[in-house]
Amino acid sequence: MSSLVLATASAAEIPAQMIVPFGLLLLLIATMPLTPHGVKSLWERFYPLVSIGLGLFVVGYYLLRIPAGGETIVHTLSEYVSFICLIGSLFVVSGGIHLKVKGEATPLDNVIFLAIAAVLANVFGTTGASMVLIRPWIRMNKIRITAYHIVFFIFVVSNVGGALTPIGDPPLFLGYLRGVPFFWLINQVIVQWLIAVGCVLAAFYVFDLNSYKRMPRKVQAEVEQPDQWRFEGGVNVLFLFVIIGAVFVPDAYFLREIVMVGAAVASYKLTPKQVHEENAFSFGPIKEVAFLFIGIFMTMMPALGYLTQHGQEFGFDKPLQYYFASGSLSSVLDNAPTYLNFLQLAEATARAEAPAVFGAITDPIESVRMLLQVKPNFVIAVSLGSVFFGAMTYIGNGPNFMVKSIAESAGVKTPTFFGYILKYSLPVLLPILALIGFIFLR
Repeated sequence: MSSLVLATASAAEIPAQMIVPFGLLLLLIATMPLTPHGVKSLWERFYPLVSIGLGLFVVGYYLLRIPAGGETIVHTLSEYVSFICLIGSLFVVSGGIHLKVKGEATPLDNVIFLAIAAVLANVFGTTGASMVLIRPWIRMNKIRITAYHIVFFIFVVSNVGGALTPIGDPPLFLGYLRGVPFFWLINQVIVQWLIAVGCVLAAFYVFDLNSYKRMPRKVQAEVEQPDQWRFEGGVNVLFLFVIIGAVFVPDAYFLREIVMVGAAVASYKLTPKQVHEENAFSFGPIKEVAFLFIGIFMTMMPALGYLTQHGQEFGFDKPLQYYFASGSLSSVLDNAPTYLNFLQLAEATARAEAPAVFGAITDPIESVRMLLQVKPNFVIAVSLGSVFFGAMTYIGNGPNFMVKSIAESAGVKTPTFFGYILKYSLPVLLPILALIGFIFLR
């Protein structure tokens, strides 16, 4: 979020009750799939209107009651357009890549796959890696695919894996644009990353081995046959690199979004129909994400504005506080603006503690570079908190909900919103992330 928008957001007091539409939308997303069939059907039919309606309510308030609130709305809409163009183009291009495999994956095969995917998340981004690899992941486990396969894919590929480079996750790319050197973070957090990924993979192995042992011996024998891989849709690898490269196109006149959409259109036209059929490709998942996230982006404006206005009242002065605070909000808010808000808060804290060091520096990039020298652990804490904790809920990071939607369209049963949190995030992921914080950020 730009300095202009942050200043705009803080120009007028944002009442806490304006966060209610955001909370209501999250509550509906969480509870509607659990309701009786009739109510659930109504939600599936009208959720676009509900999402847009709640978003428009907040937009109306900003236009009528917040001075220069239009700038905040325009900025948020531009962020949404960038988000949906990236997610959508990667969805279309990945839908034209088909990996065929005979046989089924053993627990060790699955761990190796996820470990490689975690590395690739830093090259293609968590979104790119998730979109390209979720369909092969489902196919290679089709005999015994179940909820935890999707959950741990989200944990590793869609979130934790992408914590090393600015390409890995959108918050880190925003940090790069604000002055964090490209390779600075990987030099600081490689050990934390290895432990986090390793612990999540170990937990997954326990789940998967238990599932594998319950399979009949005849099916186990089929699983243990050598895999035979075949790759189709090679032209889309080129389009994938075009989209990743477009991330670095200057943010002006929506040039990078035009490049992304152009790559997606070309991919869709050039991909053989057979490949789309084998992938069971449809636009249903991206439609669901587009409608829900326009509401999320609009309704979360007051939540982010309130954080901007009152963040310093929290009195954060330790890295661990920044880690858990940025992580907590990244679990339910888009983690990119959450990252920038806490980065700004960390900078203000460091400036207050060492005013002579910062002196008269006003340039945002120079301020961040000074923060890296004065309080590097603050930046590490915000970076890891924003990326790691994005895995705590379906809406913590853009790819999460997309992976869920693709899995459901493929006939895979996924956990409910609360089931995801209560069965997996809280008992499995949170202790691992807390361990990382207490070891490295105290």
